[in-house]
Amino acid sequence: MDLNELLQLATDTYAVRLAQVGDDQWDMPSPCEGWTVRDLVAHVVGGNAMAVALIDGATADEAVALFTATELAADVTTQFADGATAQIAAFAAEGVAAQVLHHPMGDLPGEVVHGFRVGDLTLHAWDLSRAIGADETLPEQLVEAVYANLEPMAPMIASIGVFGDGPSGNVSAETSAQDRLLDLAGRRP
Repeated sequence: MDLNELLQLATDTYAVRLAQVGDDQWDMPSPCEGWTVRDLVAHVVGGNAMAVALIDGATADEAVALFTATELAADVTTQFADGATAQIAAFAAEGVAAQVLHHPMGDLPGEVVHGFRVGDLTLHAWDLSRAIGADETLPEQLVEAVYANLEPMAPMIASIGVFGDGPSGNVSAETSAQDRLLDLAGRRP
């Protein structure tokens, strides 16, 4: 699968979980330390908007301001769908893969930020599932792609600050691909 197909699959995977959030589950804790379900969803909605802004030429500061100002609408499902559709269209535009985006982590090629968004949606789909007690199974193609993207960072992943404690060091080759990915990303399934 190419990155556009992976982004669509990650978006669809997240959307299924989001549609399952009950009215009484928004303030439940998520696996992301200090975040509720509401915080987790706002992070993803804000990340989608930030990516579109970066592709449209926003500076890192402008993107962060947009991201941190994200508030959930009364109809979160539609808000997510609209933002996700805009993100998919923005990344599908000609030349975006090679375009330099002024991401908060530094100037990065669009292709790298595209991969970040696939990973963010995939991992947070699992977080959302865990928080609300839904099916935690992730599509194999997403697991493989996100693991391949993150694995080279394994030695330093804990120091990045967005993956908790990083890999535990206790996962064997016999562990499922999904559990290896989750452990790499600081989750303990």
